[in-house]
Amino acid sequence: MSAVLDVLWEDRDVRFDISPQQMKMRPGEVLIDCLESIEDTKGNNGDRGRLLVTNLRIIWRSLSLPRVNLSVGYNCIINISTRTANSKLRGQTEALYILTKCNNTRFEFIFTNVVPGSPRLFTSVIAVHRAYETSKMYRDLKLRSALIQNKQLRLLPQEQIYDKINGVWNLSSDQGNLGTFFITNVRIVWHANMNDSFNVSIPYLQIRSIKIRDSKFGLALVIESSQQSGGYVLGFKIDPVEKLQEAVKEINSLHRVYSVNPIFGVDYEMEEKPQPLEDLTVEQVQDDVEIESDEQTDAFVQHDREPVFSEELGLAIEKLKDGFTLQGLWEVMT
Repeated sequence: MSAVLDVLWEDRDVRFDISPQQMKMRPGEVLIDCLESIEDTKGNNGDRGRLLVTNLRIIWRSLSLPRVNLSVGYNCIINISTRTANSKLRGQTEALYILTKCNNTRFEFIFTNVVPGSPRLFTSVIAVHRAYETSKMYRDLKLRSALIQNKQLRLLPQEQIYDKINGVWNLSSDQGNLGTFFITNVRIVWHANMNDSFNVSIPYLQIRSIKIRDSKFGLALVIESSQQSGGYVLGFKIDPVEKLQEAVKEINSLHRVYSVNPIFGVDYEMEEKPQPLEDLTVEQVQDDVEIESDEQTDAFVQHDREPVFSEELGLAIEKLKDGFTLQGLWEVMT
């Protein structure tokens, strides 16, 4: 099985000046809020832009120059706070400070709402980021977590159990550990029957491959996790072989379904639904307008003509161009 979901970068990267293709929502990514008139105060001070808040990242895009943009994944965010910043469009004002770390490099972003009196910039970004932080079980491989309660899997809000398989051996040790398998719509969970805290939760998002391989214990189900989750190779023995084959077939099927429409678990909705992203990121088209010169405006252009004495004004002025009068110029000014 190919690593369909290994290419996920939106929540785990900070990127600048991304292409229109990278700005599009990936499967499972949802636009939660759209904020107009937001200034990227640190990177593009004085430049009005649009801030898009999705369930994986925030995207800022300049309105005057759309190719100037940035994408900040929530997994890169270290801290979010509100402090005073100096904006060219608003002066001294309250701003959203976002500190991030990506590939061992730190970036700080400051966003200011150009429209006074609206706290939505702060509430939207902070609330969605909190929803992301509290739903990591959907996206991260977890070892020895609080997964089981009274021998039952503690279900996530959007999770459904498709199968429960008893008598599954975890082959991580020489003698193996007997336990139970739960197969759901978002992950695979195994826990030891004698110790509930000895467990593993593997989201489909982090599964690189699922195969049947030979081992010293016989044929086994082998799950290889993605590099970003640690590149684990986990082996499980299910008897008889027919049951093993059925389990692999079921997991592969659910993984394919998940790959088409992933569930990232970030559950947050605005009261007012934003427009679809496609409507908000239409490339600006240059107007096909030809500007014709107006002869009268030439009166304000410096021509370095010789000065002459004006009887009307009683002082020296630049000689007027043919066809212009002082009276006409005063009418233009007023």
